[in-house]
Amino acid sequence: MDFVRLSRNDGIAEVRLARGKVNALNQHFVEEMAGCFHRLAADADVNAVILTGDGPFFSFGFDIPEFLSYSRETFIEFVDRFTGLYTYLFTYPKPVIAALNGHAIAGGCMLALACDYRIMVSGKAKISLNEITFGSSVFAGSVAMLKFLVGGKNAQAILYDGTMYSAEAASHLGIIEQVSSADKLMEDARQVAGRLAANPGVFLSIKSLLRSPVAEDMTKKERESVQEFVNIWYSENTWRNLHAIKIH
Repeated sequence: MDFVRLSRNDGIAEVRLARGKVNALNQHFVEEMAGCFHRLAADADVNAVILTGDGPFFSFGFDIPEFLSYSRETFIEFVDRFTGLYTYLFTYPKPVIAALNGHAIAGGCMLALACDYRIMVSGKAKISLNEITFGSSVFAGSVAMLKFLVGGKNAQAILYDGTMYSAEAASHLGIIEQVSSADKLMEDARQVAGRLAANPGVFLSIKSLLRSPVAEDMTKKERESVQEFVNIWYSENTWRNLHAIKIH
C-alpha cells in the first residue's frame, strides 16, 4: 500500500494514514483504506482496529488542489467512494478507535465520526466540520453521524459555525470521548480497543442495534445529498474559494 501503514499486535490492528504532511484524501487513498479495512474485517486474528495518522494531521480532508483538475463525473465517483467508506466504517463488524494524533478537518473529521470511539491529543490539534467557511456543504451521512454523537442542537452549532475545536472543547460537545497526550495516545487507544473487543458478539449486537437504523437512513438520503454537494462545489463562489486553498 502506498499511503496506508498496517501493523498488528495482540489482536489489535493499527491502520496509519501516511500521505504527505496533511494526509489529504484522494481516490487512491480512499480505495487503499477501504481495501485495508475489508481485509481486516475478514481476518479472524484481528479483534479491533485503531485508525490514526502520521505527523501533525490525522487528515486535512479532501485533497482540494488535486480535485480542481477532476471532471465533475470523476469527482462524483470519488465522493461516492468516500461516503461509502465512512458508511462502511460506521457499521464495521469490529471496534474501530480513532486515535486523533493531530488536526481532523472536514473529510478527516467525517472519518473520525464513523469510528466507535475517538481519542484526541490535547494542544494545537483541532477537529472541525468547517465546510461552511469555504462555501461548501456536507453530506447526509456526515450530518447523521454527527447528530448520532452530539444531538441535533450541538450538530447545528458545529455545522453552522465551522469552528475549529480543541480536544477539550470537542470533548465537551461530545465529538470525541477522551483527551490524551501525544505520548499516551496509542496506549490509551489500545486500552479502549481491548475493552471494546472483550466480548465481540455482544459488542457487535449492541453496535448493530445502535447504528444500523442510522446507517439505513444515511443510505437513503446520501445520493441526493451528494448531488447537492457537487452542485455547490462547482458553483462560482465556492469554486473561487477552493482555488484559494493551498495544502503542502
